Amino acid sequence: MSTVVFLGGGRITSAMLAGLRLGKTRHRLVVHDCDPGKLRDLKKRYAVIVEPDLTRAVKQAGVLIVAVRPSSVRELLQMVGKAIGKVNRRLLVVSLAAGVPLQALSKSVGPPVQWARAMPSPVCRSGRGLTALTFPRMLPRADRKRVHDFFASFGQVVEIPESKFDAFTVTYSCSHGYHALATLARVAQAAGLDRKTALLASAHALADGIIAWREGRHSLESLLEEAATPGGIAAATAAKMDAAGYGRAVRQGVAVGLRRARANAGK
Repeated sequence: MSTVVFLGGGRITSAMLAGLRLGKTRHRLVVHDCDPGKLRDLKKRYAVIVEPDLTRAVKQAGVLIVAVRPSSVRELLQMVGKAIGKVNRRLLVVSLAAGVPLQALSKSVGPPVQWARAMPSPVCRSGRGLTALTFPRMLPRADRKRVHDFFASFGQVVEIPESKFDAFTVTYSCSHGYHALATLARVAQAAGLDRKTALLASAHALADGIIAWREGRHSLESLLEEAATPGGIAAATAAKMDAAGYGRAVRQGVAVGLRRARANAGK
């Protein structure tokens, strides 16, 4: 059993803790945050150890998870660097900060810190998460495995080059599904369905169909043909959405997300 210390007690930490508890993790879990209210809440909900003192938190870490917003990373790492100086040992640190590259992280806190980046989905709270990992070229295989196994305890893990990390971050967000669900359900209500039925029908359209593709053996193209018969309702609906700019809206949204990620890298 190793000690995993989270720096930051926000939403993604809460989601990860829920997934870890669901998976009956054997790791010793410690959370540091400057907000006493967050620490009390996390301790009550997930029975984790809380540590308001940053240096004491860092000293316990077998793996350190930096789970703060990109805009807060620089300030936190300045404090972490001072705390690590008192630890005097090699430390594996995983950053969850979107858009902040390994090069910038290593410049902020260099050796004896070994860096990795991870992008876990909040859906990890259900055990069905998806996490992207990227590592520096010289990180030992044993450390890569430690990081991979930790995130695999609450969902699927993929390792991708850092050059593709921002595109993955923009694309994989569960906000796409939630946004589509909310939009489709509102339109369905306007068409005459009550809210409960509108949400049920919309969730089936989005979630159940995608699960059937993901867990089955049929190609996406064949399922699209099956669901949208030429001349039928579904085909007419999809064609009108495309004509109204559905693809263009998605492209524009992804482009803005990529620009935001690149802006974060400069902070």
